[in-house]
Amino acid sequence: MKLATIRLGDRSAAVRITGDTAVETGFGDVGELLRAGGLAEAASAEGAAHDAANADYAPVVPRPGKIVCVGLNYRNHILEMGRELPEYPTLFTKYPEALIGARDEIRLPPESDQADWEGELAVVIGRTVRRASAAEAEAAIAGYSVLNDVTMRDYQYRTTQWFQGKAWENSTPFGPVMVTPGELPSDARLVTSLDGTELQRTPIDDLVFGPVQLVEYISTIFTLRPGDVIATGTPGGVGHARTPRQYLGKGQTLTTTIDGIGSLVNVAAPERA
Repeated sequence: MKLATIRLGDRSAAVRITGDTAVETGFGDVGELLRAGGLAEAASAEGAAHDAANADYAPVVPRPGKIVCVGLNYRNHILEMGRELPEYPTLFTKYPEALIGARDEIRLPPESDQADWEGELAVVIGRTVRRASAAEAEAAIAGYSVLNDVTMRDYQYRTTQWFQGKAWENSTPFGPVMVTPGELPSDARLVTSLDGTELQRTPIDDLVFGPVQLVEYISTIFTLRPGDVIATGTPGGVGHARTPRQYLGKGQTLTTTIDGIGSLVNVAAPERA
């Protein structure tokens, strides 16, 4: 099953995507649906139908209670950055204000000229878990989505803590849909392109810490709840590691795709005053 949150004028709706049709499920967004335990209800819902191709996609979970991000989690990216494989996950956070929809503009802040792309697989939590076993962690995953952890590198490296480069408002596309676990191909690849030039292409199984391991580890520290999001890290090919370095510029189109889920297509634009 594929679920999305679409904007409909002055309201939003959680919809089930079936072919070219987006069917309303009776919930205001996918986060609300998950918190209500509404996956089974969504599978059989027969609400108003909309054209999925031309829908206005909000972030698939517009306001997660938590957005937990993982750094240095693809083997090829770790080697690209000249580091050793980690013993434990490197964690940082974002806030919901960072999230934008699958076709929204990425807002480039005037304070930074080093906006970099980081295509990622996102895990969406569907059950409340604390100190989850592997089986509990797997059962807690409601589905998967696509996220691009656009990073202001100059701010990231101002200090040893990455947070300030990672949480800029209106910088992080998330969507277009969440697919339930059975819909994600085991051999899925993540591909990031800029103006049609491919920059990242990696199988998602190159993760050092996979989704189940991450839910186990993170839920040891704090409770994970329905609608929470884990961004699992980016593969090699980021602009900051290139020679010469390359960053996202005004008017460029950033496309992030994962097989079985879909694509984010976002144009970079200056932040509006």
